[in-house]
Amino acid sequence: MKRGLTGRFEIFRAGGETVRAFVPDPLPPEPPLVLDGERQILLERALLALGRLDSIATLLPDPHLFLYAYVRKEAVLSSQIEGTQSSLSDLLLFELEEAPGVPMDDVVEVSNYVGALEHGLERLKGGFPLSNRLIREVHAKLLSRGRGSDKLPGEFRRSQNWIGGTRPGKAHFVPPPPHAVAECMGQLERFLHGDDTALPVLVKAALAHVQFETIHPFLDGNGRMGRLLITLILCDAGILTQPLLYLSLFFKQNRAEYYRLLDQVRSEGDWEAWLDFFLEGVQTTAAGAVTTAQRLVELFNADAGLIQGSGRAAGSALRVHAALRERPLISVKEICQRTGLSFPAATTGMNVLLKLGVARELTGKRRNRVFAYDGYLRVLAEGTEPL
Repeated sequence: MKRGLTGRFEIFRAGGETVRAFVPDPLPPEPPLVLDGERQILLERALLALGRLDSIATLLPDPHLFLYAYVRKEAVLSSQIEGTQSSLSDLLLFELEEAPGVPMDDVVEVSNYVGALEHGLERLKGGFPLSNRLIREVHAKLLSRGRGSDKLPGEFRRSQNWIGGTRPGKAHFVPPPPHAVAECMGQLERFLHGDDTALPVLVKAALAHVQFETIHPFLDGNGRMGRLLITLILCDAGILTQPLLYLSLFFKQNRAEYYRLLDQVRSEGDWEAWLDFFLEGVQTTAAGAVTTAQRLVELFNADAGLIQGSGRAAGSALRVHAALRERPLISVKEICQRTGLSFPAATTGMNVLLKLGVARELTGKRRNRVFAYDGYLRVLAEGTEPL
């Protein structure tokens, strides 16, 4: 449904030029969303796919392995949409305190995303409400180091920003002026907590994401924060018990359509077209994440079978393999910490995995070597190649 413009323009002078800043109407949309027919089927399929994904936490062995991996995959993908070149391996190397193969700011940005998500979920689990205060806290973590750390982390902006172009007068889109940000975010917070609309949580998350991106309340990090908000909404409502949905994969693969539909909501009020896209993304990504988990379990079992037939060192090698399942990039020192093996036993076990082709040595060093579980990384890294 095309409702027309979903807000108003506020015209003012800035930097010697006329600026047209867009102030969105409060949610929910008027007239109300059309949620019948094909759209209702889309919604039900997306919810079913999310339910299957969430069941990973109870049906698969070692569900924390998938949580560790999937959170990092989402962090890499969401940051790549904003232009970072960090890969999944770069992030894992950084976490091992090894030098990644990309500019340090890129990988710090991704690492910040992991920390921001973990902080937000921990606060929600502790009973803290999903609120503007929590959004600001999470944003402070997101911009705590590296690029953007000088852009008022955790504070709503006090100056005008814009999207596209070198100045607001020539921009593709200009969000609300600074004095309107607090009111717009207050309206968004009331929408998230309001019981006056019987909207399904998935629909609320879809609408809130667009509204947040339209408000663009921070000087930097709005895209990543807006995608984090989707996860926080779904986990807060119990639709997901763990943040296993890496929806940024769908947004990255359909980047032009993603931005086109955000613009179309603002200019034409076509919330339904955006919602269809969002629900398709949830269904596709959730189903893909379930398949990925199944493939990883098959890989783990197949490699464990190989290792069991490797002779006298099989016991140590299986414990090294278990450590690699937890951390697909790892050093012998960390293997010892995770398994309780002595350094010689861990080295012997790793040598078995190297001989079988299960693991590969990365660093070429004589000391402090780093090893990769290549099969695991290949599966997990699908779709995370830098743009």
